[in-house]
Amino acid sequence: MALLDESANGVFIIAATPFSDNGALDLESVDRMVDFYLERGANGLTILGVMGEAPKLTEEESRAFISRAIARARGAPIIVGVSAPGLASIRTLAASAMDAGAAGVMVAPPGHLRTDDQIYGYFDSVAETLGATPFALQDYPLATQVQISPKVILRIVEALPSCVMLKHEDWPGLAKIAALRAASDRGARRISILTGNGGLFLPEELQRGADGAMTGFAYPEMMVGVVRAFRAGDPERARDLFDAYLPLARYEQQPGIGLAVRKHVLARRGAIASPTLRKPGATPSPADIAEVESLIARQTRRLQEIG
Repeated sequence: MALLDESANGVFIIAATPFSDNGALDLESVDRMVDFYLERGANGLTILGVMGEAPKLTEEESRAFISRAIARARGAPIIVGVSAPGLASIRTLAASAMDAGAAGVMVAPPGHLRTDDQIYGYFDSVAETLGATPFALQDYPLATQVQISPKVILRIVEALPSCVMLKHEDWPGLAKIAALRAASDRGARRISILTGNGGLFLPEELQRGADGAMTGFAYPEMMVGVVRAFRAGDPERARDLFDAYLPLARYEQQPGIGLAVRKHVLARRGAIASPTLRKPGATPSPADIAEVESLIARQTRRLQEIG
């Protein structure tokens, strides 16, 4: 498998972690899920991300999941989230991932970082810890409470060549993408920018200079279609596709229940055997499921209308 680099683009789906009804890791569903994402056009996958329930896995389970997903991907790039409170844990999990054939890793900052120098110093230590392993910097202040300015991202990018991607998940964050691309136009090193937030701002993010998406949604073909249409010079087609899926994508982004909704739809579509979240985790109510079914029916009608 080729290593992750600055040219990465398209759609890297943030994959769910499948569990059986009793909460055990479901490795057979890992195969089904990887096939599901790739058959719908994903360029790669990101596993053990924030929405992948990574903190609920043991080290042994994490390694088993990584190995199974990479083997099933048959050469499609896999990025592994290795964020942890300590650098030793990051080093160990990253080494296991790269030994299994991962393309690179993703690291988010710990929540105690506040100043620009603290943030830069942390990622300098991460780069030293990882050595030659390429990494994506996960910028997700809604989850980490760490605000990383464009100035600090550019400082990291210029000083640390192993940082090859920004997983951009700031909100609002469109100005940040524009600032980073403007800096690249002035000669700063250009890295890949893939965006998150469930794809809710994908058309605007692509317009500002993002290279694609790295996020989760039970209909990955939406993000794939939007990115392909933008690349083909048809932004109106991209927006029509986006509009058809937006109500369900919005519903999936609810705090607390959102991942349970996504897993319900993934199980409904045959991507995983069970919608179970490992405890503690939410379960959709009958009212939630009824609303999801209504949104899916309306989504189907809108897709038929646009062809």
